[in-house]
Amino acid sequence: MKVLLVEDEPGLVSLIVRGLTEAGMEVSVAADGTTGLEMAKAHQFDIILLDIMLPGMNGIQVCKEIRKENETVAILMLTALSSTENIVTGLNAGADDYLAKPFKFPELEARIHTLVRRSKIGGKQNKVISVGGLEVDTTSKVVKRNDKPISLTATEYHLLEYFIKNQNMVLSRIQILENVWDIDFNMGTNVVDVYVNYLRKKLDNGYDTKLIHTIFGMGYMFKPENANEAAN
Repeated sequence: MKVLLVEDEPGLVSLIVRGLTEAGMEVSVAADGTTGLEMAKAHQFDIILLDIMLPGMNGIQVCKEIRKENETVAILMLTALSSTENIVTGLNAGADDYLAKPFKFPELEARIHTLVRRSKIGGKQNKVISVGGLEVDTTSKVVKRNDKPISLTATEYHLLEYFIKNQNMVLSRIQILENVWDIDFNMGTNVVDVYVNYLRKKLDNGYDTKLIHTIFGMGYMFKPENANEAAN
């Protein structure tokens, strides 16, 4: 597995490089955003670990530029800025996931394997799933609603697929973590809520029929339901 680490903290770089190398990964390092972008464009990587606060060009800008040319490479943001606003900004730039500093190395390794596996999964079934005007092509990973294309990151798509496969079922946050992130413990973060709300904005905004519903105290449900009918 080829990893590009774009990080300017020498101590953290040393820790990550040592750990990932021992895990059998090939790690390349860039200490600033401009160099990281050049390396991302010049070489093929399975995943890019991208710090937000970088010299020259910040991680958000780097992520946006990478996504202009490469929509499939997995991108994991490493950030000390763990507020919802900063998280959403990173996701909006095209990142697949984020990990707040400080973090434990086993969690970083688990996230890497999950994101790379997800990005490499090819559609083996030529199948289009339709629900509530939403069409999901599981082969091409193209998502449309009323024939209007919807751009999703790899993590958003994986979350949507999990929702669709479990329509009309109440899904707890722990269930979503286990099946979308392959994490079987409560991380103590609002990552599920952030991604669900972000996906909801892309799928439901501007439509009377809502697809993603909050079941207070329990979790979320994917079910086509007219907003006016739900209010009655």
